[in-house]
Amino acid sequence: MRRISYTKPWITELEVAYATDAAQNGWGEHCYDYIHRFEDEFSDHIGTEFAIATSSCTGALHLGMAGLGIGRGDEVIFADTNYIAAIAPVVHLGAIPVFLDVHADTWCLDVTKVEAAISSRTRAIVATHLYGNLVDMEALCTLAAHHGIPVIEDAAEALGSTYHGMRAGSIGACGAFSFHGTKTLTTGEGGILVTNDATLFERALTLSNHGRDPHQSGQFEAELIGYKYKMSNIQAALGCAQLSRVDDLVLRKQEILDRYRDRLTVVDGVTMNPRQGDCVSGAWMPTVRVDAPGRSPAQELARVFRNNGVDSRPFFTPISSFDMFENQDNPVAYELAEQSMNLPSSFDISAAEQDLVCSLVEQVVLALR
Repeated sequence: MRRISYTKPWITELEVAYATDAAQNGWGEHCYDYIHRFEDEFSDHIGTEFAIATSSCTGALHLGMAGLGIGRGDEVIFADTNYIAAIAPVVHLGAIPVFLDVHADTWCLDVTKVEAAISSRTRAIVATHLYGNLVDMEALCTLAAHHGIPVIEDAAEALGSTYHGMRAGSIGACGAFSFHGTKTLTTGEGGILVTNDATLFERALTLSNHGRDPHQSGQFEAELIGYKYKMSNIQAALGCAQLSRVDDLVLRKQEILDRYRDRLTVVDGVTMNPRQGDCVSGAWMPTVRVDAPGRSPAQELARVFRNNGVDSRPFFTPISSFDMFENQDNPVAYELAEQSMNLPSSFDISAAEQDLVCSLVEQVVLALR
């Protein structure tokens, strides 16, 4: 049996044709054609008024945070279970990340912990929708509005997820998505910032292109010291092709998760990505948690997978455990990292390959009893 990779994109002749067209014809006056098309079509899909295609999701978050005026000495609240790419823009802006524990069921920010962490310096709360699981946005946005604090949605992993009928990324002050090669929809590398706030959009658009106001008459004049965060036209062409197939891409991810869930959640001590009431998960990354207090099932899962030709991807390590930050008492986040593992979910994974992965998980669970 071939080696089972943890994820890779689903590319068809349509993507090849679009990217080829951009490479052959997307120059001169046509150098932004696919970029603008992708921005328009993606904002329509998500349900926001504005979108800015970027070189990465990190860049999109940076633009959103800078556009909201986050700066030196400010505080931004995060879930401790996270990826450093979401935290770095806060540090680059001179602000201070504050890490809170996650909910044991959703693995996302525990909203009940937020109010006690809000201070006079809190300028934003980042809602990271982990693996397609969703933060309780109604509770979080109500709390944030009470304190006059914007919510930024880190929807890097949440394409296809909906919260009470609203698409992830469209609910907060702004949202950011990733189109890395591991994501459900890919442009190779890339991201996008979405928002309904015209003022934020205009400021972020200026910052994204060296501080040059797109409405100014002088081609090389800048109003601000900005960034170079534009997506390329060829990447956007790939994105347009993928976006035309987005329903199929998301459905396939959901099918893979459902097959794992049907097989593994009947095993004692095993849980997976939750079902969250009136919400739908985009199912980006199926994840298994093995309840074994005082043990490290994640390490054993990684070893068994490796020995059987299965690529593994670890659960996120709490950011507060990194040397550049101070450890926080966030027990759920730390326990999840020891007990959990992402399962392979490439679009072309076969039923037999999923069955092999499940049998290896069951083998580890049995050995830990």
